[in-house]
Amino acid sequence: MTTKFNAVSFLARWLFAAALVFGTYNPSDYCYVNWIFSEGTEFGPVPAAVGIALLICWIIFLRATMMSMGWLGIILGGALFACLIWLLVDIGWLSLDSSGAITWVVLLVLSLILATGMSWSHIRRRLTGQVDVDEVDD
Repeated sequence: MTTKFNAVSFLARWLFAAALVFGTYNPSDYCYVNWIFSEGTEFGPVPAAVGIALLICWIIFLRATMMSMGWLGIILGGALFACLIWLLVDIGWLSLDSSGAITWVVLLVLSLILATGMSWSHIRRRLTGQVDVDEVDD
């Protein structure tokens, strides 16, 4: 198992998190929630299997994020991203009148927080020079 962590490693984690978040819900018609609630969709084994697979992925991502960052880290990360969104609104790059744009930005922020949670152990180790217990050689 490799212990190297770089920008590509974070990007891969972020792409998986973004696929999970945007695949579950987004303002377009191409997501699990819209598929399930669309007219004419009958609930059967395929939607159920996809829903269970999404639930498993959400549990993996949320558990890893909670274990690595904790509530305080998640709240601070959310606050940091909220301030960045506030800055974008303040300088006029993002309009509060566009609920679709705000939804896309919030989903992007959620995927970034999940990716950071999946990567936090590696990030903390690189910042502090510490070693995790499960990575010590015998």
